Amino acid sequence: MAALASVAQNRPYIDDKLIHFGFSLGMNFMDYATPPSLDTINGDIYHARVGGMTPGFSVGFITDLRLSRHLNLRFTPQLHFGVRTVTFRSENNPDWRHNVDVLSLPMTIPLMLKWSAEREVNYRPYLIAGGGVSFDFGRDRERELLQKNFDAFIEVGAGCDFYFSWFKLCPQITYSIGFLDVLTPVSERPELALQDQFYTNALRRLMNRQITLTFNFE
Repeated sequence: MAALASVAQNRPYIDDKLIHFGFSLGMNFMDYATPPSLDTINGDIYHARVGGMTPGFSVGFITDLRLSRHLNLRFTPQLHFGVRTVTFRSENNPDWRHNVDVLSLPMTIPLMLKWSAEREVNYRPYLIAGGGVSFDFGRDRERELLQKNFDAFIEVGAGCDFYFSWFKLCPQITYSIGFLDVLTPVSERPELALQDQFYTNALRRLMNRQITLTFNFE
């Protein structure tokens, strides 16, 4: 304890500000919940799942309002760049598979509550939770699958504030769960080729899932 006490605290009053701002950089791993429709299509039933998740890039802005010593309200809009590869497989022909890439460029607009533990010299762990809405600007109607541009989600995560001489660096990991079906049905896609319609018909719905690792600078 004596050794900890001898270490000087960096920016000891930074957490007392009513409002502060920052920005975030990070990576994301986008996923889907893809329950199959189990409908017979051309005499076969198809199943789908997202293959190995490809990392994408995330950038955002932070506005933080201090509510109490341990609780903050945070507005953290982020723009995410990512792609998901949905692999389709046939029940009748196990060797057949087809990959469909779904490009995404969602802007997420969450409102979060951050609960922080007591500060220990120059670090302070925290938990974060909240929800919001997202708007996807990466829709490509030439793809076999088309995601709707609006979703609503809840998000939970954890992180740690590290205090440096001029700023706080806060590594944070969050997991978000979309609770709207974002699969655009065939009836809303007159441009879709007939031979590509079964990819949409093979799915009951698409539900967004995402893990985001960010580094917040505040």
